[in-house]
Amino acid sequence: MRVKFIVPFPFDEQGVRNRAEQLPARLIRPGWEVKFVPVKNSCAYADSYYDLLLLDMFIFEEGLKSEQEGYDAVCIDTMTDSGMYALRSRLRIPVIGPGIATMHLAGILGHKFSIVTLWERWIPIYTRALNEYRLWDKCASLRSIGEVPDLLNLLKGKEEHVFSKLEKECRAAIEQDGASVIVLGSTTMHQSQAYLAERLPVPVLNPGVIAYKIAEMLVELGLSHSKVAFPPPGEPRDNLIFTRLAAAQH
Repeated sequence: MRVKFIVPFPFDEQGVRNRAEQLPARLIRPGWEVKFVPVKNSCAYADSYYDLLLLDMFIFEEGLKSEQEGYDAVCIDTMTDSGMYALRSRLRIPVIGPGIATMHLAGILGHKFSIVTLWERWIPIYTRALNEYRLWDKCASLRSIGEVPDLLNLLKGKEEHVFSKLEKECRAAIEQDGASVIVLGSTTMHQSQAYLAERLPVPVLNPGVIAYKIAEMLVELGLSHSKVAFPPPGEPRDNLIFTRLAAAQH
């Protein structure tokens, strides 16, 4: 079985490797192959609706050919879930975004979850998702530590500084906001999960891993998204995407 993980930035091999580290080999079942694939172009920071539109475009372009390439599922390596609904409309194989997967799992594990993120400019990502997925009644709070993200190197070299700030905000979410589950606000924060899980009295959810495990489960159960909920286009125009959008490479 093969799963494509779409990296939302056009990184080189080292950048892709940094993203792939969120999914340790011990969590991948025998007989499964996971490939992290970068998009051809992207936005800068995903810090605006303008940037989110660009993410939708280029993630959709990369995901569109996944079935033809022989993949059994697609995961999107960003909490924005960019391109997910459009890919579900076009593909039959499961397409999973970390945002929808992690927020729903948080609702299973506790009464209320808080999303703790690096940057306040990412807050609109979560408000849009909470509106779309109708999960505000499960959300205790949205908190940030005021750190501009390093999308290439992630948290490497910043552990001592960033981890303590994240722990402080997570404790405030639990003690002041009533959170019983913590959701990390980005797949770029995966390096902090073990640190926080050891110190906090609630589950700490690592979104990229959860997206993968949901995809793995769906494939094994022979399930995928509903084509009533995500109907296919009456007249697909994939060639327009590959000849025009994909031609504008980074």
